[in-house]
Amino acid sequence: MSHLKIFIELTRLNKPIGFMLLFWPCSWGLAYAYSLNQNQSLFLYHLLLFFLGSVLMRSAGCIVNDIVDKDFDKKVLRTKKRPLASGVISVKQSLVYVVGLCFLAFLILIQFNFKTILLGMSSMLLAFSYPFMKRFTYWPQLFLGLTFNWGVIMAWVSINNDISLQIIFLYIAAIFWTLGYDTIYGAQDIADDEVIGLKSTSIKFKKKIKFFVCTSYLITSALLIILFFEKIGKNMFSFLLLLFVVSLVYQVINFNKNAPKTCLKTFKFNNYSGLLLFLSFLAA
Repeated sequence: MSHLKIFIELTRLNKPIGFMLLFWPCSWGLAYAYSLNQNQSLFLYHLLLFFLGSVLMRSAGCIVNDIVDKDFDKKVLRTKKRPLASGVISVKQSLVYVVGLCFLAFLILIQFNFKTILLGMSSMLLAFSYPFMKRFTYWPQLFLGLTFNWGVIMAWVSINNDISLQIIFLYIAAIFWTLGYDTIYGAQDIADDEVIGLKSTSIKFKKKIKFFVCTSYLITSALLIILFFEKIGKNMFSFLLLLFVVSLVYQVINFNKNAPKTCLKTFKFNNYSGLLLFLSFLAA
C-alpha cells in the first residue's frame, strides 16, 4: 500500500463528512458574527482559515483516535482494516504525522487574535482526551459535542474578540446536535462495542434510541428558535431554519439501529443539515 493511500485512510481524508462536521459549527459562529458586523473580507478570510484548520485538526484527531483504539479496532468488523489496526503503519510513524498536522494547524491558529489562540490551544486538551472517554463513560458523544463545537466560540471570538451569552447558547445547541448524530453513528457498532466493553449513548439508550436522538434534536431546534426568535417571520432565514429542523426530523425517521447502513447514511446527511443552518445565518 502506498504511503499516500495509507495517509489518506489514516486521516479519513477520503471521508470528508468528518472534517465538515467540525467545520460547520465554525462557519455558524462566523456567519452569526458576520450578520452583526458585516465585515465581508474578514468573514471570508476567517472562513477559509477555519476550513483549513478543521481539515488539519480532524486529520490529526483521527490518527490519535486510531492509536488509542488500535487494539479495539482489530475486534470490530467496521474498523479492523484501518491502517494501524491492520499493521500497515506503525504508531511511531503515525505520531510523526500527528506532529506535522498539528504544526500546520498551529500556523493557521496564530493568524487570529490572542483570545482565539488561547481558545484554540485549550481545545487540544479536549481533542486528545476524547478517544479515552468511551472506556469510562456512556457519554463519550457528549464529550465529542463539547470538543467538535468549540469552533463556534472560537469563530465568534476571532471576529468580535469577546464571548457573549448568545454564542454560548449557540454552542449548547450545537452540542445537542452532535449528541444526536453521533448516537446515530455509534448505533453501527452496538453489538461489537458491547462485546469488547466500550460505552456509548447508543448502548445506554439502545432500547429508546430514536427517542433519545429525537430529544437531542428537539433541544437543538428549541434553543435555535429561542435564540433567533426576533428574526422569525416570512423571510429566507426562517425558511432555511425550518429546512434545518425538517432535516433533523428526517434523520430520526430514517435511521434503524438494526440496519447499520441506514445509520451511516443518516449520519452523513448531517453535512446537509450543517449547510442549511450556515445558509440560514447568512440569510439573517
